[in-house]
Amino acid sequence: MVVPGACYIGRSLARRDHKRKGKIPKIKYGVPRISLSSYGVPTRELTCGVTNMSKFEQHEIGRFVEEFFRSRGGLPGKLVVDLPAGEGRMSRTLRDLGATVEPYDLYPEFFKVEGMTCRFADLEQELPIPSRHADYVVFQEGLEHLPDQLRALREFNRILKEGGRLVLTTPNPSCLRARLCHFLIEGYLFNQLPINEANAIRFLDNSKGRYYFGHVFLISAQRLRILARIAGFRIAGIHPNRYSKSSVLLGVTYPVLFLFNWFAYQKTRRRYRRLEASWLRQTLREVMALNLNPRILFAKKLFFELEKICEPHEAGAAFVDRTKQ
Repeated sequence: MVVPGACYIGRSLARRDHKRKGKIPKIKYGVPRISLSSYGVPTRELTCGVTNMSKFEQHEIGRFVEEFFRSRGGLPGKLVVDLPAGEGRMSRTLRDLGATVEPYDLYPEFFKVEGMTCRFADLEQELPIPSRHADYVVFQEGLEHLPDQLRALREFNRILKEGGRLVLTTPNPSCLRARLCHFLIEGYLFNQLPINEANAIRFLDNSKGRYYFGHVFLISAQRLRILARIAGFRIAGIHPNRYSKSSVLLGVTYPVLFLFNWFAYQKTRRRYRRLEASWLRQTLREVMALNLNPRILFAKKLFFELEKICEPHEAGAAFVDRTKQ
C-alpha cells in the first residue's frame, strides 16, 4: 500500500540509520538523495520528494480542504474518517470544528495530535471500519500512489453511510499545463521526464518486504469520474485550489477545446443512438462539462467531493441494464 507520507518516513529512517553510522545523507536543494542499497534496493539512489508532511498540507492542498469544511458547517455530530491521517493536522482541524474524527494511517506512530488515537489501516486490504459507518471520508493525496484505485473507492463506499461524502484530492494531470507536458514529453511537469525507475519507488519497507510507489498512478479527471461512478458515487462538487500560472496562460486555447469537445459530443451521440436518448445526452454533457471545467483546466490539484448514491454492485447492474437497451 502507498501512503503520501511514505517518503517522509523513508527520509526519517534513512537519517536515523546514517546517524548510527556517523554519516548524514546529503541534501541538495532541499530534496534528500537517499541510498537504499542497505534496505535491499539496488545501489542506485532514489529521490524522496516530500520532506515535511505538515508543511506540504499547509501550503499545497490541506488549507483548501480546511477552508472547505469551515465554510460548509454542520460538522458537529458528524463522524469523519481521516485516511491517511499523517501527522494529524486535518484530524485536529476537523475535531476543532466539532466533528467526531477517526484517524487511520499505515504508520499510526507518526500521528502527533494529543487526545486522539490513530489506528492502523492498509488500503490494499479491507479497512478495519464497519460498513455504513462514516458521514465523511477525507482522502488527501493518496490515490495517485495506489495500483488498485477502484478497490480503494469501493472500500470508501462501503464505510460511508448512504449520502455520505468522500472528499478527495490528487495531483491534476488534466490541467492545460499537464496536457501540454504529456504532448511534448509524455510527462506531468515541464522540468521532469516521465516517471521512471529513478523515481517510481519512494520508500522501501524492508520489515514488511514491500516498497511504496511515487506518482506512478496519476489519475485524470475523466478516469476519476468513471471509477467513482463504478464504485457507486456521483460528483457532488469540484472545488477550487491553487491555480497553475502556465495553465492560465494556455487558456487562450479554450475555444479550440470547446470546438473539439462539441464535435466529439455529436459524434458520440450518433454512435450510441440506440441507447436511451435522455440518459445518453445527460451523461455525455457531464463528460464534456468536465473537460471544459476551469477548476480542472487551470488548477494544480483535483479537489473532488463525491457523494455515495448506491452500493458498487448496484452501480454495475445499472450500467448493464442501460447498455442492454
